[in-house]
Amino acid sequence: MISITNLSYYLGSRALYENASLHIKPNQKIGLIGLNGTGKSTLLRIINGEYQADGGTISKAGDVTLGFLNQDLLSYQTDDSILSVAMQAFERQNQLQKQIDELLHEMETNYRDELVDKLGKVQEEFDALDGYTVQSRAEEILEGLGFSTDDLQKPLRTFSGGWRMRVMLAKLLLQKPSLLMLDEPTNHLDLPSIQWVEKYIQTYEGAVIVVSHDREFLDNVIDATVEVSGAKLNYYPGNYSFYLEEKALRNEIQKGAYENQQAKIRQTERFIERFKAKATKAKQAQSRVKQLARMELVDAVIDESARVNFKFQFSTQPGRHILHLEDITKHYGPKRILTHADIRLERGDKVALIGANGRGKSTLLRIISGSEPVNDGRRQLGHNVSFSFYAQHQLESLHVDDTLLDELKQANPTKSEGELRGVLGCFLFSNDEVFKKIKVLSGGEKSRVALAKVLLSQANFLLLDEPTNHLDMQSVNILIQALEQYEGTYVVVSHDRYFVSQIANKIWYIEDEQIKEYPGTYDEYEWWMEEKKQGKQSEPGSQGASNGKAASPETPARSAPAIHASDDERREGQRTLKKLTQQAEEAEQKIDQLERRKKRLEDELADPATYGDDKLMQAKNDEYHRVKAEIAQLQDEWETAMLQAEEWEKKLA
Repeated sequence: MISITNLSYYLGSRALYENASLHIKPNQKIGLIGLNGTGKSTLLRIINGEYQADGGTISKAGDVTLGFLNQDLLSYQTDDSILSVAMQAFERQNQLQKQIDELLHEMETNYRDELVDKLGKVQEEFDALDGYTVQSRAEEILEGLGFSTDDLQKPLRTFSGGWRMRVMLAKLLLQKPSLLMLDEPTNHLDLPSIQWVEKYIQTYEGAVIVVSHDREFLDNVIDATVEVSGAKLNYYPGNYSFYLEEKALRNEIQKGAYENQQAKIRQTERFIERFKAKATKAKQAQSRVKQLARMELVDAVIDESARVNFKFQFSTQPGRHILHLEDITKHYGPKRILTHADIRLERGDKVALIGANGRGKSTLLRIISGSEPVNDGRRQLGHNVSFSFYAQHQLESLHVDDTLLDELKQANPTKSEGELRGVLGCFLFSNDEVFKKIKVLSGGEKSRVALAKVLLSQANFLLLDEPTNHLDMQSVNILIQALEQYEGTYVVVSHDRYFVSQIANKIWYIEDEQIKEYPGTYDEYEWWMEEKKQGKQSEPGSQGASNGKAASPETPARSAPAIHASDDERREGQRTLKKLTQQAEEAEQKIDQLERRKKRLEDELADPATYGDDKLMQAKNDEYHRVKAEIAQLQDEWETAMLQAEEWEKKLA
């Protein structure tokens, strides 16, 4: 469909692309990935004809149509309704509708046979183009992207940039180009809208190229991955998870080839050095010199993964209770966000606050921080709690004339320059980059600086609002590692499912003007939600306002039953509680050991020496599945012991 051959494109003296090639087939779904600044958006603009290549050719089949969603569309404004803007996709149908309206109007006062004939022909073409369904199709897509029925007649300019971007996406989807190019489409979508777009792309009849840093989104929609690296377009015939496995394998092969070649080069150079002055060996030495000159060098493997090797600490240990929001009511005029809502946060909780836009996630985060007043209720911070708040608007509070080092020094004056450089290195700023001024940084770079400041603040409670926006995959991975090492408590708002699945041990969501809690990981929450839809699961057990826990979704809050136990019963209960706690600890230790064994097996299974031996591969694979099953069983035992221990704690309280 589209053939890119030997493409070259330069920014000054820097080659973004050099003799890069790619072939795009009909109906193919391609994920375009790579570090920020490698030229992903530039490639889309070259294909779209906005930029001219410095070399090479781009050939397209004659019937190819292009649709391009990019960040420039954020600034588009008009007084037309969002439904009208979306329906601009139907250019011919709109023209025909206008003709039909004009003909009908004229026939009211001037009824002639020729007008009837003309109207019949126009209506026939209109019907052939499914003109009578265009409005319902536009409404379906807009509502799939999160707009309410009432929103459809509102002017585009009354919506924020992110919502305007959704309208432009709807317009593109309705146009159905043969190649749909999407540049970071998930940045402005909430989770339900992302899932809707996934389903749409999966069944889309044309080809798609999508630039995204959302790993799960890519896994769900693409069937090929193209990595921009080293000014080349490296093709992998599978989704993002396949790419990770295949790249690791290719790197291993390349690393072996590079090391073998380097050893051969060193051996040849020693031969040349040793014998170049001897007459009997001079001819052979010269032959080796020519051999080296002709050798096609294997590139060294560049490790693009980043590791956080800095421990993010806080100076003051908080008490067990971090926060209690009690009987909170919040509304903006008639729009109610929370009504008599209750939630409690304990030390060590790692909470992801998820859900559709407009439910009040960011509002709740501001209420927790104390920066948003409530209409009723009480906010109580626990003993020795100190918090730090990250949100996109806080990028504006960075001091534009400061260097990166100066900016971090303000966050933690006790750190040495070497320590601050180490933190900046964790966030991909190295060498002289630490002396850059804030004002010359891109949006993504400013985000990394602001996140580094938050983690350096020594706060024992973090509030993070969409921290992964504008971060590439490497930076998201760094943030995951930093939060895994962080020993405090945090609440994170995010629509990045992979990120949430890695960093959260509890899930909060707002429903029916209440803050509801799922006491587990995101993967477990998704499984529970799916089972709940099929009527197989009841709501997760949780307590109501009486003890400050999140109210159970859709079921009345319940108080713990009053227990009047004798001294003997209390002693027996304490022994039972101790036994259950010990069982949970033993299960946890065994799980840790098995997780380490599972990781070793995964490494061995990825080793070419293993999968080159069928018997060894089968044995390792069988052991891997046994270990996984043991882990699952122990996790069930741990969860049962913990739940029973929790019940006994309540009875003995």
